[in-house]
Amino acid sequence: MPISTSPAQYALILIDLVQGMGCERERLLEGTVFAESGIGSIGARVPDGDFDRLVSNALELTEDPTLGLKLGLRMNLSAHAVLGQAFMTCHDLTQVMDLFLKYYHLLASRLELELEVGDEQCILSLDTAPEELDIEFGYEMLYGAVINTLRGLFNQPELSARMEFPYPEPEHADFYRKVLGDDLHFDAGRGRVIFPRALMDMPLPSSNPALRELYESECARLLEDLKEDDKVSEQTLRLLRKLEGQYPQMPQLAKMLNLSPRTYRRRLDEEQQSFQKLLDQVRAEHAIRYLQSTRLPLSTIAYMVGFSDASNFRRAFIKWTGQSPKDVRNG
Repeated sequence: MPISTSPAQYALILIDLVQGMGCERERLLEGTVFAESGIGSIGARVPDGDFDRLVSNALELTEDPTLGLKLGLRMNLSAHAVLGQAFMTCHDLTQVMDLFLKYYHLLASRLELELEVGDEQCILSLDTAPEELDIEFGYEMLYGAVINTLRGLFNQPELSARMEFPYPEPEHADFYRKVLGDDLHFDAGRGRVIFPRALMDMPLPSSNPALRELYESECARLLEDLKEDDKVSEQTLRLLRKLEGQYPQMPQLAKMLNLSPRTYRRRLDEEQQSFQKLLDQVRAEHAIRYLQSTRLPLSTIAYMVGFSDASNFRRAFIKWTGQSPKDVRNG
């Protein structure tokens, strides 16, 4: 199964929020992969295990029961990355919801959604995975993000909806009402956001059909990437192939994958792989392509795949492939 992940923007917003409340970054990052590598190593996505630990640390450090709502209300359209940009280009909320239902796993891989469109109202049912993340925090963050996104789309800061929560009314429910509105209902059988059907057809001010098509294509590509095998060896191969001619050292590549060098080596050992073996595989692939599709001198190809001279490259190539560069080129 692929590793469950969240957009890095969400983690960065949480870190900024908690630091702004006077908490030390080092304590907030404790127990996460970023404790060693720092937030400068954060890529496009963060493993949910690390995000959950950030949340746990943040709740402990701030002792603020309203933290989930405050985080959700900071999740504006730009925080949702390319999917947020796609929302902005839609003609109306119907198109937004179509995109949301297709690609919401880009935003929350543990979330499950259903949308029921009736004659008078629409019901968006939301189920989180509370076994790891605090259930109240998870729903608070989610509902805050939903209402903040809707308000941003329509440029209506006071927009509200009926919201149902699958847990008892918390002690800080007054803050819920302050930021979400008064139509809130607790001890519900399921988490639901209910809004008028007429809202679905209201035109959005930033509609752009051409850009929408472009952004949706990118969303589809990103979703396919998330579905790929989560083995570290496969992630390593994909990254090395993209970094053609810029072959990093093992610690650098581990950092790109949001892993410490120790964890990276352990994960490869579990897969019976090594960084050097994977690096050599990719360099061999690149070298074969250069030999078969170009007339570049052997010395140039050697340099392009990380060798200082042709003789060392020739020996390595024979070791990798069982053939000489000349045989491959002439074959």
